[in-house]
Amino acid sequence: MRGLHYQSAPNEEAKSVCCTAGAIYDVIVALRPASSTYYRHVGITLSADNRRGAYIQKCCTHGFLTLEQKSKVPYHMSELHVPASARGFRWDDPAFKIAWPAPILVMRKKDRTWPTFIKKSSTLPS
Repeated sequence: MRGLHYQSAPNEEAKSVCCTAGAIYDVIVALRPASSTYYRHVGITLSADNRRGAYIQKCCTHGFLTLEQKSKVPYHMSELHVPASARGFRWDDPAFKIAWPAPILVMRKKDRTWPTFIKKSSTLPS
């Protein structure tokens, strides 16, 4: 499991994600307060077989769960990774109500310890 993550301002990034081997379940959550989809999510299965990809806009967070062993997930990002701008939210946050399709067996400590989401009316959470 790669938890829900994004980069905060001024290093917000858009991402293009696909799965070149195996399969993943990718979840994107909108974090734009002015959007009608604010804090809602969409989940999609990306696999080497279905050749689907996902585009994650700036001001969105995303995470994924591998569904097959040896899955490969290349990212293409619009900005360089800036560790100080890394942010995220818990994968099991009740605000998002994400139904992950399989048990989560392995996750980095950083992803396990992200905070819960607090809905804000005018700015991207920092």
